[in-house]
Amino acid sequence: MVQDPRTKYYNNDYPKQYQDPPGVQKYMDPQPDCGEESYKGTGQLEGRKALITGGDSGIGRAAAIAYAREGADVAINYLPVEEPDAQEVKELIEKEGRKAVLLPGDLRDESVTRELVQSAVRELGGLDLLAMVAGKQQAVEDIADLTTEQIVSTFETNVFSMYWMTQEAIPHMPAGSTIITTTSVEGYDPSPMLLDYGATKSAIIGFTKALSKQIASKGIRVNSVAPGPFWSALQISGGQPQENIPKFGKETPAVPLERAGQPVELSGIYVFLASEQSSYVTGHVYSATGGLNAN
Repeated sequence: MVQDPRTKYYNNDYPKQYQDPPGVQKYMDPQPDCGEESYKGTGQLEGRKALITGGDSGIGRAAAIAYAREGADVAINYLPVEEPDAQEVKELIEKEGRKAVLLPGDLRDESVTRELVQSAVRELGGLDLLAMVAGKQQAVEDIADLTTEQIVSTFETNVFSMYWMTQEAIPHMPAGSTIITTTSVEGYDPSPMLLDYGATKSAIIGFTKALSKQIASKGIRVNSVAPGPFWSALQISGGQPQENIPKFGKETPAVPLERAGQPVELSGIYVFLASEQSSYVTGHVYSATGGLNAN
């Protein structure tokens, strides 16, 4: 049965709400739909071993749930304060009969980032799927108020960690493995209040395209996902000004489909890029923006 995409998921105004970053999905109203009840697997990733950053909530959580239901064992990274969300994901993964590995740690720390890859390899018995989803986004409306500390922190989380993680992961990844990065519509059409975040998302596009060419000879594919405005803890913990929250996806920004996306709407893309169905796809950026420009 077909459904109108404008009303398929939550399309009312959101209540104003604020949490200290990074935010915990469990305490959001409404909670994002990450496929907890709706995503159905078909065995596309049977036997795979996946590491997902930001796997506790939002888009990373949607990927973790989908990968487990497609047959993969899954390790997720998250910040220690996000433990309540991570425990929920662990339960969902194990309910599918798959192994769940929880790896709390701050991606801004190079040694922590490298060690979490090694931990994932040990706990999963290998690694053939790396999905880097975690991101830092803090809105600042005037460049005069954008601190060096925030700029560095955003780049460490969103960009530098990808270099450290990929360097550590590739020696363990056999031919046929896949790497998926997460950029954003902000990488193509950045908001004026996201000067640092938008710049990191543009950098991720370049990183993805260059890495895909460099390691194609190893039989490893590299692609990226570019979401538009999706409802997640990122938005209510400083990613958007509070005055933007009620009309998020409708007016700030104004999406042609008239609502914000829900993380489960990206599950199929993350699965496709990880699966054998995308065996001839590398160096590509897949956009899901509700109609916003992303090219």
